[in-house]
Formats: sequence, structure tokens, C-alpha cells
Amino acid sequence: MISRFNHVSGNQQELFTEFFVSMMNKIFDPVSVPMILVDKDTRVVMINQIFADFLGYTKEEIIGKKVNDIDKNSRFPYVYQTKKEEIAWKHKFENGRTAIVHRIPILDEDDVVIYGFGLVLFQDMNEFKDVIEKSKLLESGLNYAMKKLKQIQGAKYSFNSIIGNSTGMGHANYMSRRAAQTNSNVLILGESGTGKELFAHAIHNGSDRSHQQFVKINCAAIPADLLESELFGYDEGAFTGAKKGGKIGKFELANGGSIFLDEISEMPLGMQAKLLRVLQEKEIERVGGTKTIPIDSRVIAATNQDLAEKVKKKEFRSDLFYRLNVMAIEIPPLREREGDIEIISYKLLEKLSDQLGKFVTHISNDAMKILSAHEWPGNVRELENVLERAINLADSDTILPIHLPYHLKPKSKRVHYKKGTLKEMIEHTEKEMILDLLKETGWNKMKTAEILDISRSSLYDKLDKYGIHNE
Repeated sequence: MISRFNHVSGNQQELFTEFFVSMMNKIFDPVSVPMILVDKDTRVVMINQIFADFLGYTKEEIIGKKVNDIDKNSRFPYVYQTKKEEIAWKHKFENGRTAIVHRIPILDEDDVVIYGFGLVLFQDMNEFKDVIEKSKLLESGLNYAMKKLKQIQGAKYSFNSIIGNSTGMGHANYMSRRAAQTNSNVLILGESGTGKELFAHAIHNGSDRSHQQFVKINCAAIPADLLESELFGYDEGAFTGAKKGGKIGKFELANGGSIFLDEISEMPLGMQAKLLRVLQEKEIERVGGTKTIPIDSRVIAATNQDLAEKVKKKEFRSDLFYRLNVMAIEIPPLREREGDIEIISYKLLEKLSDQLGKFVTHISNDAMKILSAHEWPGNVRELENVLERAINLADSDTILPIHLPYHLKPKSKRVHYKKGTLKEMIEHTEKEMILDLLKETGWNKMKTAEILDISRSSLYDKLDKYGIHNE
């Protein structure tokens, strides 16, 4: 209709305009959102009552006037020139009120402006701020609810929790993300302390099963005679001491979700045979029960042992190994993760400082060199323990070599402590470190304070304390 509007007679145009404006009034006047319609000359042809009240005029005082006569700050003429809409524009009206507005040019098929439509989203900035604050509260509440849901479901970590840029970690991360997109069983391999459970959490949370339960069980921590009932549950009266009504097993709890079998290498051979049947048949039978229960649980297993070697020694079933080893992910030890020590250390520092309630945010260059040179037989778990110890010993916001365990330091660089109390040894070592740095920097106190990552005033206090004077 709009495309043919310019080609009809004057009377027809007038009738069309009258009909169009009447229709707009009927539609928009009852609406509680301020709206305005202006013609090709920016004259107001329709304004609803709430907008007229907002501007401080009657509708009769506005209709027929150019929009700039009502509000000299109006940008409709500019919108007509650019033929581009302005969305969510902060606008201060002539009466001093501020709002968020839309201005939309209405074009015909020849790209000619024939109308302009305006809409006020918020009648004042306080209303806008109120909406923003409510949105923030809603977002905060939603995040809290999602966090609690994840806690209930059992999986706390995601792929964002995995830190490291080394080649080995990149490959493990890639394989884990691919595994998350499948329903296949996953076998995670790695030394103790490398973060195998973290990867298991991430795989579950990255999968289609993320909204279902993530159930974990340590196969080495449960006595062999109780492991079957823990995994598959039991019926009432199955054995002496069995609960009335029986008990649901871990596989049933994880139905629709994932079950994490940690230290799978420690599972007894008899239980391995029963687990194999569950993986093949997708069903379990409770201890003392007579009926089978269908199960849809995705198995994620982990071990720090060489399962292939255990298969050769007949300590692990080969058929179960092949059933589990569909998507194998190998987590590299920390000593092979070149360049990852620093980024992991600072991530752990942030986590531990929050847990311990101490503001420790830095690691000195010398301390970081010691951390980077260590072999880390205990992997990330060992690093976390070392940093926790250091945070507890630190008396500033920086971890220094003195705060690290003695065995971490290369023999050639180990400090020879002066005998005495712990406080005396720490003070002696701190004094020696400050003296060494002052000599290295040519007694440049600003540079020395910068290397120690302390303020100059703190350095001067320590110089006075230890009686250190410029040579």
C-alpha cells in the first residue's frame, strides 16, 4: 500500500492519511509506552496520550506541529537525512527529562522517507537504572542457581577450568572436547596429581548429559566386598545389615548422566567381569535382586597405572580394557608442560589466597625460577601444596624463595641458614637477600624494591631494621 501511495490522487491521499492516522491512534493510544508518528515534513500526525503527558503538552497542542517546535533537541530531521534508524539512543528532551528512545524512518519502495516513528523505552534514567539493577540481580540469581545446580549434579569444573598452553595439554584438551561430543566411554590416563578428575568433570559438563547427574567413585577406596553394592545397589534383605527398602547404586544415580570410575586399575577381577556386562548390555542387577534395570550411564574411567601392562600381567581384563579404551586421553605430567608452571601457579595463587583469606598475589622472579626448575613428581597437586605453604609463610603480598620448601631449591642455590629460631633464620635470610640485591643493583633502592615487589617505604623499614647502610 505504501509503495502505491505516491501515485494516487490528492483526495485519495488525504483519505488514506486520515484512515492511517486513525488506525494508529486506536492501536497506540491505549498503550502505556510513549509513541509518536511524524510525516515526511516531520510534522506530528499521531502521538499517544502518555507521550503528550511526558512532554507536558496536550495532544491538540502537538498534532500538526513540526517535531522540532515541540522538542528542539529532536533528531528526526537527522534520521530523515541519513535514512538510518537510531536504536536505544540517550536523549535529553527540551523539558529537561532524559530517556532512552528509538527513532525509525519509514521508507517506500523508492527509498523515500514518508513517515518517522518514535518510541520512548524509559521515561526517565532512574527507571532505566532500575531495570539495569534488576537485570543484574536476575543475572546474579541465575548464576547462583546454575552454580547450585552444578553442585547438586556433582560436576564442578568445565573446560575453562583447564589451564595450560603446552603442546601436551593442548592435545589433551582437544581430545577431551571431542570426547564430550560423543556418548562413547572415556579412559583418562595420567600420573597422580595431573588433574584427571578435572578433565572428567569438564567432559561431562561439555556433553549433552551436562544437566544430568555426574557421579564419582574411587574404586581403590572401597573394600572389594562392598564395591558391587556401591556400584549396582542392593535389594532389601540382600545381606545382614541391608537397609529396609534396599539402596540405589551409583550406576542408577548416574542414569542419563555420567559415572566417573577413578583408579579403575584397582578394581578386582571379579568386579571387572560384572562391569564389562553392564557396559555391553546397558543394564544392571542389584545385589540380592532378581530383575534387570536398564541403564544409560556414560562411563568415564581414570587411572595412573599402565593398563596395557596390567593386561599383559593378567591383572586387568583385556576385554574390559578395550571396551573402556574407546576415547583415550593422556594428561601430561607437569614436568613435561613447558611454560605452564607460571600460569598454573598464578591461577592456584588466586584460588588459595581466597580460601586462606590472605592477600598474596605475586611470586618473585627468583621464586618462580625455582618453581620452574623443579621436576614436580607430585604434579599439580604438589605445586598446590607448595603454594599453600608459601602463602601461609608470606608476610607480604609476594612469595619469595625463603617461603619455598628447602628440597625445591637446586643445591648450588640453596641458602645456608644461620642456626637459631625460625624467626631468626627467616630474618637472617631476608637480610642476606636484600644485601645481595642491593649489590647487584648498585645500591639502587628503587630497583631493589621493584625486584622484591615491595614499596620503597617497606624497603627502608627493613634497611633500618637490619642496620643496612650504603657502603
